[in-house]
Amino acid sequence: MNSIQTNITKINHEIATYAAAAGREPSSVRLVAVSKTRSSADVSAAFHAGQIIFGENYVQELVCKASEVTEPVEWHFIGHLQSNKVRQIVGIVSMIHSVDRISLAEEISRQCQKLGKVCKILIQVNVSGEATKSGTTSGDALNLVRQVAPLPNLEIMGLMTMPPLFNNPEQARPYFKALRALADTIRLENIPAVVMEELSMGMSGDFSFAIQEGTTLVRIGTAIFGQRFKS
Repeated sequence: MNSIQTNITKINHEIATYAAAAGREPSSVRLVAVSKTRSSADVSAAFHAGQIIFGENYVQELVCKASEVTEPVEWHFIGHLQSNKVRQIVGIVSMIHSVDRISLAEEISRQCQKLGKVCKILIQVNVSGEATKSGTTSGDALNLVRQVAPLPNLEIMGLMTMPPLFNNPEQARPYFKALRALADTIRLENIPAVVMEELSMGMSGDFSFAIQEGTTLVRIGTAIFGQRFKS
C-alpha cells in the first residue's frame, strides 16, 4: 500500500469516527483532496485509492491537470477566482467553492449558459474578517445569496469559509459554528434555488472540529499528499 493510499484510508477512518461521535452518518461528510501543486500521477494514485473529489486553487493548473488525468474524478475549484478566467473552468468543475461577489456569479452563469451546463456553487464567507482572506462578510452574505439566486444555470448549495490559522486547532471551532448558524439563517429565508445543503470548512489540522460543527466537505491536502512544494 503506497503512502497516498495509506493516508486516504486513515483519513476516511478518522472522518467516520468523528462523524459517529458527533451523531452523524459518516456518509454526510465528503473528503475533498486538495491537489494543488501535486502531480497528475498523485491525483490518479489517490483516485485508485478510492478518492473521487479533488480541489484545485489555480485555474491554469486545474486546466492542465484535467487534461492529463484520465480517471473520472470530480473537480472542485476552491481558490480565489477571477471573472476573466471563469470560462476556462466551467466545463470542467462540478462545484465552485469560492463565489464571493455578484459579478463573479454573473460571469459563471453567463459561461454556463453558453455551454448549456449548470454549476453548483458555494458562497465564500470571510467569517473571521481577516483582510488577507477572500469572501463576503457575514453581514452581507444573505444579501449576496438573494442577488445570486435568480441567475440561471447556477445552484447555490451552501457556504464555505477559511478560519484563521491557530496553533490550537480547536480555536477554529467558533468560526465553524458561526458559518453553520449563518447557513441556518439563510435556509429559513426559503429563497428559491437555494438549498444550503453544503458547508465547506475544515482542513488537515482542524477537520475534526469542523465535523462536530456540521461540515459536509472537508478540504484536506497535506494529510493526504504530505508537505507541499511552494506554489
